[in-house]
Amino acid sequence: MNIEPRLQEALATVQDPEIRRPITELGMVESASLDDGTVRVKVLLTIAGCPMRSRIEDDVKAALAAVPGVREVDLELGVMSPEQRAELRSSLVSRTTPFSDPASLTRVIAIASGKGGVGKSSLTANLACAMAADGLRVGLIDADVHGFSIPGLLGIPGAKPTRVDEMILPPVAHGVKVISIGMFVPDNKPVIWRGPMLHRALEQFLTDVHFGDIDVLLLDLPPGTGDIAISVSQLLPGSELVIVTTPQAAAAQVAERAGSIAVQTGQKVVGVIENMSALVLPDGSTMDIFGSGGGADLARRLSLVLGNDVPLLGQVALDPMLRAGGDAGVPLVLSDPGSAAAEQIIAMARRLARRPRGLSGKKLGVTPL
Repeated sequence: MNIEPRLQEALATVQDPEIRRPITELGMVESASLDDGTVRVKVLLTIAGCPMRSRIEDDVKAALAAVPGVREVDLELGVMSPEQRAELRSSLVSRTTPFSDPASLTRVIAIASGKGGVGKSSLTANLACAMAADGLRVGLIDADVHGFSIPGLLGIPGAKPTRVDEMILPPVAHGVKVISIGMFVPDNKPVIWRGPMLHRALEQFLTDVHFGDIDVLLLDLPPGTGDIAISVSQLLPGSELVIVTTPQAAAAQVAERAGSIAVQTGQKVVGVIENMSALVLPDGSTMDIFGSGGGADLARRLSLVLGNDVPLLGQVALDPMLRAGGDAGVPLVLSDPGSAAAEQIIAMARRLARRPRGLSGKKLGVTPL
């Protein structure tokens, strides 16, 4: 590369919108020189049809225009050669599951439920956006292959990942990196797969999708204790579980089975969320449409079954705007963060993200002098 130092410094502030790394680190800047106030720079896109072409072009020009003495930016866009793409991919992705490495600092949290219809996916989308809004780097896997809904809840129903050879770059919605089987299925067609195919799909999401260095990886699991729940425990043995239920006693009883799977898998259940709690009426009174106490009862029973404290993380009010936000693709924590339901979700997201954890045995990437 032939890049003048001060131009290098400016270009290092430009990130690839999909990989979220400086373009200088990714080998995307072939050359950059300044002559009589004009910067001539050549940037290599990862693929010819890069969907973020205009974004990269604008960011490069803005960064270089801010350099003292620059009056004009002459930008040429090229495309990486197959060899350059192969080198990029090898530097970013390994064929193993990075989040299963005991040294990984990424917290992996799987959101589970005993049955469908309890609002698990809506809560997962809102939790992810709340964490991202707090400045965390967040990834989200829609692991509900048969009932995928995360792309729609985040407002990207037609989004497609970018492929760089065998590497997949996930779309970004509201600051969250997202992958879902729905991004590969045309026209909302059903996915008719059995266990081995489901396991392989999840494995590919974990190995071929480049999430980069993220603080939290959330997984929206299908309801119950089927193939995907078992695959998560195998592929991500260090993952933690959050169980979602409604206040209804029958729902809490079913949800107990989803949490009790941790006895066999060795995962840790880090909390229970009670969704669709009391509905606040216009006069300020509340109505327990789905009953009351299911979340607290579930937390108590799981604590007994698992032999450790399973807290009730919170109770989310039954708010029509939570549903409306999902339909609009803008989660409630972003569209109306001051609402009661949003405040409850934000508090739970912060509680999950800030739980203390030990660093014993972790590789911190530092060496003593």
